Amino acid sequence: MLILGIETSCDETGAALYDTVRGLAGHALHSQARMHAEYGGVVPELASRDHIRRLIPLAQGLIERAGHRPADIGAVAYTEGPGLAGALLVGAAVAHGLAYAIGAPVLGVHHLEAHLLSPLLARPAPGFPFVALLVSGGHTQLMRVAGVGDYELLGETQDDAAGEAFDKVAKLLGLGYPGGPALAALAARGRPGRCRLPRPMLASGDLDFSFSGLKTAVLLACREGPLDDARRADLAAETQAAIVEVLVAKSLAAVAREGLRRLVVAGGVGANLLLRERLDERARRLGVSVFYPALEFCTDNGAMIAFAAALRIGQDARPVLGHRAAAGFTVRPRWDLAAARA
Repeated sequence: MLILGIETSCDETGAALYDTVRGLAGHALHSQARMHAEYGGVVPELASRDHIRRLIPLAQGLIERAGHRPADIGAVAYTEGPGLAGALLVGAAVAHGLAYAIGAPVLGVHHLEAHLLSPLLARPAPGFPFVALLVSGGHTQLMRVAGVGDYELLGETQDDAAGEAFDKVAKLLGLGYPGGPALAALAARGRPGRCRLPRPMLASGDLDFSFSGLKTAVLLACREGPLDDARRADLAAETQAAIVEVLVAKSLAAVAREGLRRLVVAGGVGANLLLRERLDERARRLGVSVFYPALEFCTDNGAMIAFAAALRIGQDARPVLGHRAAAGFTVRPRWDLAAARA
């Protein structure tokens, strides 16, 4: 079966085709980062309008390049939530309209579930069960994953997510949007430890996170003296080191607590090279295998939506394929991952 996946939860317009026999048949992505950079962050109304402009041409071009026609699509999947309400509605409307036109079933996918399962696109893929670190701009969670739709929350951030901490500190240091990659680039020129920052909840004894205080610590450090290029680089390096240290320690603690030997890292912050380096180094010593999606699939993309839908269909095709496009539909800007269970 050929599945079209549509992703419009925030500031990236994604589309992908996944063949349940042959695998990923193609994907396309348009980033709105340049448009939002002028405002220092995502403007929801602009994001929605850009999805309207981009999605249909993006999907049409993808289908044509893959040598298919819309009639070849056996199911349409889209991000139902969580995300920006207006942006989600664009993807949902296009998905339901196309599915209705070609008589195909339509399936809403949980955005975080798609991220969580995206490392299974890689080879080798992790087997179940495993611990997953979901780490993105808006989410930092540790989950035990026993199978598709079988998720247990082990710990999560109590305030800012790791990605938010990257973005907020980047703004304090006068960097552009998106802040995470900009801060990581600046950190490469600095030396961690010169400006000591806290490691929030590192010794809390649980698997929860907190990153809001880190931003405050950077703000206070910025006021201590002249913020020249060298000091900015040192603060960036120390911020990155602090976030990575906490993520690595908590993730491996979760693996040990669950008695497992597999860790999956998913979400945009999973592309951070220092995080990958430190996790691989520590995990190797502990006999833990770490799995990541390809860098192109760390950020929001249509491939993870199509793939998650394929796994759902493979798990139990009857209720999924019986869900035909209806005259009405809804989206879920706030949606607990536990509600996405099979």
